Order: sequence, then structure tokens, then C-alpha cells
Amino acid sequence: MRVVLDTNILIGALVTKGTPPDQLYRAWLRGEFELVTSIEQIRELARTLSRRRLQKYIDATEASVIVGHLGTRAIVIDRPPSVALSTDPADNRILAAAIAGQVDFSVSGDKRHMLALKEVEGIPLITDREAVERLRGAALR
Repeated sequence: MRVVLDTNILIGALVTKGTPPDQLYRAWLRGEFELVTSIEQIRELARTLSRRRLQKYIDATEASVIVGHLGTRAIVIDRPPSVALSTDPADNRILAAAIAGQVDFSVSGDKRHMLALKEVEGIPLITDREAVERLRGAALR
């Protein structure tokens, strides 16, 4: 199973342990699914994690580890297609990686832009809680 996790999900995994974003990140580390990302998303995550306002909520070492894991353990799309499906350019980069990586679903917490699309090119856009349920269902089969 291939999955894209939006940047907000990856940040959520660092901020609050035990939550669906953290559960998804840990499931990926355990090999329960293949994570698809892009060079652009890794750069976006690194930039976002370096913001001063986030520093009090995250452990700098753990932030560095998650960025490193993306670069070494995920399927990294280096030349995703150009898409204009969302009004948010950052979301289009996530959607492009999902399309290029032929993922089973893409996970986001962005209700206004990403989740409102519901689906792109046959790829469901779902919440973190829905993703956790799908992974549990897949494990039971």
C-alpha cells in the first residue's frame, strides 16, 4: 500500500504523541505502508520545522530525524508532474507526488483545500483518522 502524508500530518506527528498523525508516522516506520513524498515536500517540511513559533512544540532532534527518514526511507518523487488542482500551491505539490507515486490514498488535515477535493485522479483524499482505520482494516485481512 502506498500513501502520501501531507506536511501538516508529519508536523502533527511531532507535536502530539499518540494521535492519528503520530500513529500513521509510526506505522510507516514499522513498514505497514510505503510512504511517497517529493523533494519539494521534504524541503517544505524542513523549512516549516525551522520556524521559531514551532520550536517550543517539537524536539529539534526528532524533527531532524523525521526529515532524514523521508529522504532515506520514503519513495521520493524527484520530478512530480505540474498540477493545479488546489488553490494552494503547496497542496498541488502534495497532489503531484500522490499522482506520480500512484498512491492508494493521500492523508491531510487541510479541510479547506485538500479534503474538500475528496479525490484526485481516482486517489481518495482522507483524514488521518480514516487512514488509521484503513490501515487497521488492511492488517486484519
